[in-house]
Amino acid sequence: MSFRSIVRDVRDGFGSLSRRGFEVRLSGHHSRGKSQGSVNDLSDNNLAALVIQNSRWANLPPELLFDVIKRLEESESTWPARKHVVACAAVCRSWRSMCQEIVRNPESCGKLTFPVSLKQPGSRDGTIQCFIKRDKSNLTYHLFLCLSPAALLVENGKFLLSAKRTRRTTCTEYVISMDPDNISRSSSTYIGKLRSNFLGTKFIIYDTQPPHFNPHTPPPGRSSKRFHSKKVSPKMPSGSYNIAHITYELNVLGTRGPRRMHCIMQSIPASSLEPGGSVPGQPELLLPSHSLEDSFRSISFSRSLDRSTEFSSSRFSEIMGAATSSDVPESEKSKMPLVLKNKAPRWHEQLQCWCLNFKGRVTIASVKNFQLIAAQQLPPALQPPVAGASQSAQPEHDKVILQFGKVGKDMFTMDYRYPLSAFQAFAICLSSFDTKLACE
Repeated sequence: MSFRSIVRDVRDGFGSLSRRGFEVRLSGHHSRGKSQGSVNDLSDNNLAALVIQNSRWANLPPELLFDVIKRLEESESTWPARKHVVACAAVCRSWRSMCQEIVRNPESCGKLTFPVSLKQPGSRDGTIQCFIKRDKSNLTYHLFLCLSPAALLVENGKFLLSAKRTRRTTCTEYVISMDPDNISRSSSTYIGKLRSNFLGTKFIIYDTQPPHFNPHTPPPGRSSKRFHSKKVSPKMPSGSYNIAHITYELNVLGTRGPRRMHCIMQSIPASSLEPGGSVPGQPELLLPSHSLEDSFRSISFSRSLDRSTEFSSSRFSEIMGAATSSDVPESEKSKMPLVLKNKAPRWHEQLQCWCLNFKGRVTIASVKNFQLIAAQQLPPALQPPVAGASQSAQPEHDKVILQFGKVGKDMFTMDYRYPLSAFQAFAICLSSFDTKLACE
């Protein structure tokens, strides 16, 4: 029996089990009334869980189960075939634990498997290539994972995230969701937002999870209203937490040229780019001990007051100065948040334009195009020798962490890598779409 046949049998077994449970619940409602039917619902759910845990699939020998899932994970390395790996993780507790042991996070393998991967750092060894499709008619943006080198030509991609732009009196807001159609803060798939000031020169990224790197983040407002509370995991507090600042420098003289931007990633320490560094607070379990749907759609869903929405120039300057100042001791500088800056382009005399090397991933000149690198310099004691250094041995501080550029009328590429996550990279790219009359 092939691996795909095994997965198909398991999936069909779930379908018949669900249908049987549904029929029993219907009969319970009709024969015993509404209150008694609720009791039957609970007993039926417990019975279904018991049947699954005692099924032939749940009792496979660990050695055989390990070999099956490992070979399936290696053979189904790309989407859409990779959905079979996700199906294995939803079988039962023993299969879920085995998937946790075998399936690695994007930082290690460069693959996006489960929805939780969208908030985990990208690959260390290369970029994860994506593209963004803009729809001007309804002000929405959809992020897709490239499935092939020609994915942009045929618009073939795995959907990851979506965003909807809303213009308010004093700001612009982008709501980010895991659903391609239902994009709202009241949705159970809402995972964060991006908010700008009136001029569109300063942005704040809000996450529904508190940043683990910054323990002093203020809690959400007391008057917050929680939606879909049944889908909220008790291990994950809900709210709007400030995790990053984005600022575009004002173009006071009105000179033509590329935008200059800085990103202060408050949830990522600057030490994450040093040898042996890491992004703290990453979930150890790929699949928490809840159902597959709840575990990845319960990243918190609340409508709360945002206490940290402050776009004053002094506030941004204070954070930027503390993170990049040369007067700060090296021991303290490693505790500062990571600061990203746009890579300075060069002026091409023949083309008479500013140029950056996007390695073929960007084909149309646009003021929105950018590449981000680390603004902080690696301490001298940690810098590798320059002589004989290859491209693969390039220090993390010199690598392009995020690049974004135009390839069509409403098509843009987004390539990111460690230590940014897909959610953070998508939010940063959304800031480039906003009109910035004061910067151009």
